[in-house]
Amino acid sequence: MKFSIDSVYNWYRNLIRNPKYRWWVILGTLVYFISPIDIIPDVFPIVGELDDVFLMTLLVTEVSGLVLEGWKARKGVSTATNTSDDANSTTASTVDVDAVSVK
Repeated sequence: MKFSIDSVYNWYRNLIRNPKYRWWVILGTLVYFISPIDIIPDVFPIVGELDDVFLMTLLVTEVSGLVLEGWKARKGVSTATNTSDDANSTTASTVDVDAVSVK
């Protein structure tokens, strides 16, 4: 199994966007932030806070995104900006190109 920061980020993001687990993830993140038990202990001056900062940044980013999406949905603002006129104009300006790899 390949472990990377990107895979952890995608897993966390997908989990927090699932309405079934959202509040559990938010609560678990806050408990992890307050808890003295960390992946990297806070005893180490700078490195110890990195996991906390990373996790809180991710939590704030995702929760604020969810709040903005909910706010836009309540106001009736559509996230898709393409109308039928826009779709026709974009397909008319599409150019097909045969690309060749140059090595």
